[in-house]
Amino acid sequence: MRFLPPPTHSNARPLPEIGGMAAIAKKYQEVRCGRARRAQPGSGKAGEQRVLAHERVALLSAGRTDLVNGICWVPTSTATRPTCDIRSFDADDRNRLIEVKTTNGWERTPFHVTRNELTVADERRDEWCLVRLWNFAREPKAFELRPPLEARVSLVATSFQANFL
Repeated sequence: MRFLPPPTHSNARPLPEIGGMAAIAKKYQEVRCGRARRAQPGSGKAGEQRVLAHERVALLSAGRTDLVNGICWVPTSTATRPTCDIRSFDADDRNRLIEVKTTNGWERTPFHVTRNELTVADERRDEWCLVRLWNFAREPKAFELRPPLEARVSLVATSFQANFL
């Protein structure tokens, strides 16, 4: 096998070829991520559904029936930069942007946070929170983390994007 030089601006592939390769890479990433989510029973959307139901019950218990219909699940497929999984309210009519992280492990089981989630948490500190669901498949339990997340968890980089110079 012969090694070729790494891509640079001067030896970049023609634009039509780049577009085709990017489309294939994106499709592969979506399939891989979807398969990983399905392989982990009781996580992802099921956790979000549980938190959505909890938010409705909390507002109804607080007598805020006027706010219940405003709670919504934020579809990731339509948002270019989703700010959260669920948009809700507290009893005082303040916005709640909720990011849900669900695992079947115990409360200290590591979970992933994206750069976008950290950015939104920093930009919207008063509204944003992370709801951590754990022991989900057996007896679900939850807690809430508010920004700055670094005050409660250690953030360890597990993936890096490599861009050519």
